[in-house]
Parts: sequence; C-alpha cells; structure tokens
Amino acid sequence: MAKPRKSEEEIKPYVEAILFAADRPIPPAKISRAIEGADVRSVRKCIGQLNREYEESRRSFQIEEIAEGYQVLTRPEFWKVVSKIRQTRTESKLSPASLETLAIVAYKQPVLRADIEAIRGVQSGELLRGLLERGFVKIVGRLDTIGRPILYGTTRRFLEQLGLSTIKHLPRAEQLRPHPQADSAASSPIDASPEPPPATAEGPQPEDNEEDVPNSEAES
Repeated sequence: MAKPRKSEEEIKPYVEAILFAADRPIPPAKISRAIEGADVRSVRKCIGQLNREYEESRRSFQIEEIAEGYQVLTRPEFWKVVSKIRQTRTESKLSPASLETLAIVAYKQPVLRADIEAIRGVQSGELLRGLLERGFVKIVGRLDTIGRPILYGTTRRFLEQLGLSTIKHLPRAEQLRPHPQADSAASSPIDASPEPPPATAEGPQPEDNEEDVPNSEAES
C-alpha cells in the first residue's frame, strides 16, 4: 500500500534541515527518499518557496542548483566579507597551465591527451595527472582505435567549484572573446585567480569516491 503524500508545508522544514546539514549539493531525488511522503516535484516546489522566503526576509543565503543537486550558499554580495574569516586552501589553487588544461578538457570533452597537447603545444601528462588527483578531471572512456587511448572529462567537483548546474552552463565561446575596445590583456576563459563561487560554511569538499580515479589509470 502506497504511503500518503504529505503537503508541501509539511515537507518544507525537512527539506530545509537536510540542505542546511549538507556540505555539498544534494540531488532532489535523494532528498525525497529521505522524507517520508515526499517526491521530487514537491521537493523542488519547497525549494522555490524557501528561496522566496529568504529573499523576502533579506537573508544572506539562498539555495542554489549546482552539479545536479541543491546546496545552501551565501549570496555573492557577501563573499568578500566571508572570505576575510575563511582560510583559503592553498592546495585548491591551480597554476595557469593547469587552468588552461582544465579549460580545454571542459570545452572539448570527451578529449584525448593528444588533442589537449595539440592545442597547448606542449606535453600535458603531468598536468592531467594533477587534475585527476585533485578530482577536477576523470577518465570517461577509451577511444575505440589502436591502443585504445584514454578520453578525459570533467567531474562533479569541477561543477561545484564553478557553481554550475551542468556543463551546458559553461560560457559559450563567443562570450569569451574580448570586446574590440577591451584591454589586450583580457582574462582567459578560466582565469588564474577567478572570483570564487558563493562560499559555504565548510569550504571546498573532497570528491565522492565515484569521481576518484586511481593514479595508476592516468597516462604516463
């Protein structure tokens, strides 16, 4: 016998509690499974209602859809003041060469190491290994040709760090071209020191095991 559905008003406080307790984006299906009498549609409606309530009461946070899930984040206008008391993890910083490699993977995925190196004009094996270890890049398959070369793509952690819901929300190529009157030193698609996404209470978190790739799988 199917369990009776609860009203959105009954579900809403549970949805809010789950999101406040979570330290990374939670898919709506997972939220609905945790709440008896809830479904994905009612969870999404509750999130919309909560965001409207937060906006009306001028709260400093909101619920954002990131990496196919939802997470409570501080609003962008409060990032500077939050960053003053939030320690920056030096290990999360990427070099310009790593950012360049990551940008190529993001826009060309699934992509071969050979194609990355053809675009950059230099060897990129070490950079790819570093991105694999940090959880920004993963092996997504192999090309069905001689040698079965590895194909690379981005991870859910990459989406979380950029504050994107899906890879489709990356800026289009034409949006990245500098204005004719802009400074010739315009930033690259992923700048070496970008404005971070809205801050969470806990900061960047390690990637799920399903995104981790053993070092032995990386190309030499």
